[in-house]
Amino acid sequence: MRSKIAASRLAVLAILLAKTCFAQNTGSLKEQVLAQIRKLADYSCTTLLDKNGESRCDYNITLGKWFPYEPAWHTGQVINALVKVYELSGEKKYLAYAQKAGNWWCSLKITGNPKLDGLVMAVHGDYVGDYIVFSTVSDGTPGLFRLYDVTHEEKCAEIPTEAGEWLLRNMYLPKEGMFYDAIDVRTGEVMKKESPFWPGKKNQTLNDVARPNSEGSLFLDMYKYTHDEKYKKVFIEICNSLVDKQGPQGLWMQFSPNKAADSSYHPRFNLWYAESLLNGYDLTHDRAYLDAAEKTLFTYQKAQQKDGTIYYKNYLDGKFEKGSVAGSAVAFAGILWIRMVGYGAGDEFKKSIEKSYHWIAKNHFAYDHPDRNLRGGVIDLNLRNKDAQLWITQRDLGTTFALRFLIDYYNYKFR
Repeated sequence: MRSKIAASRLAVLAILLAKTCFAQNTGSLKEQVLAQIRKLADYSCTTLLDKNGESRCDYNITLGKWFPYEPAWHTGQVINALVKVYELSGEKKYLAYAQKAGNWWCSLKITGNPKLDGLVMAVHGDYVGDYIVFSTVSDGTPGLFRLYDVTHEEKCAEIPTEAGEWLLRNMYLPKEGMFYDAIDVRTGEVMKKESPFWPGKKNQTLNDVARPNSEGSLFLDMYKYTHDEKYKKVFIEICNSLVDKQGPQGLWMQFSPNKAADSSYHPRFNLWYAESLLNGYDLTHDRAYLDAAEKTLFTYQKAQQKDGTIYYKNYLDGKFEKGSVAGSAVAFAGILWIRMVGYGAGDEFKKSIEKSYHWIAKNHFAYDHPDRNLRGGVIDLNLRNKDAQLWITQRDLGTTFALRFLIDYYNYKFR
């Protein structure tokens, strides 16, 4: 049954990809990379962000409509990418759009609610519902701190720091090296017994309601901003927790959105943990963090196909489903492979870096695509059934992660 579903989804995917643009090899490689960075940055400013600076998130191709999905997180990804573009190009329009998005993100600060004051209204939405999710907050913040680095606008660091302090005070389990996942917006209560990620599941364990939640390395950024040693201590404790809880394949299968029941793993989740471990290595030079991240990256190297593709759903036995394509994973893995090479510990990843570049250079919607909502976006297609309807969604993540990768690739190749 699984193979039949995958085959039908692949057929739909083939039709969509027929309208993508396969870049022509014109000009030098350096010129090609810079040109795509500009195209993707412009698309991010004019299409991925709405008039208020909020990410429009997921574009349903069949309905021709945008739908919100973790908007605080998605907006944070756009900010992070645009700040990097500004740092590379010096063009102020990219910084201006990042600031507009940053202002929207900061407007999420909760006030007048005794239980939630200081937190941000970073609801997940979609199938999870109106719950504030720890990682939606934490991995939405790197762009804000980077925006502070270039503008010195205090709220861009203060508001994420206040939110992080709330999370630390209310959700941390220091002995376990984990944080609870979710807060019920209606009651202000931390979900300690059941998780919105597992609706209907009986007898939920701690691993169902809590995770290391190191996405975004929030407490590292808080430490750098405040110089408060307690935040450094928490960040290191979580890095140690990741090393302790890592499985033999370099993954964390016991935590959602990985699925131990069928041995499938998420295309980005483990990479976020690996990224935070590399940040931990930068801070401490503890080789255990570098080695743990390398294990993760070996597994993703195996998941990358000969043409550079990484599919959305992969299995520990090496199998995968072709129904959805995760361009964001192609880019994100590439970002971390570049870092490993920079440490002098990743020569084996050089071919994979090139695969990621060539995949991203080819697999984007045409710059003159008839649907302006898709024009130029890097492929990140997700196919699923919702309300008895097939949802074919192009996610903004393909573009935002590709932007980050292309900038890192440019620096890797030409600086």
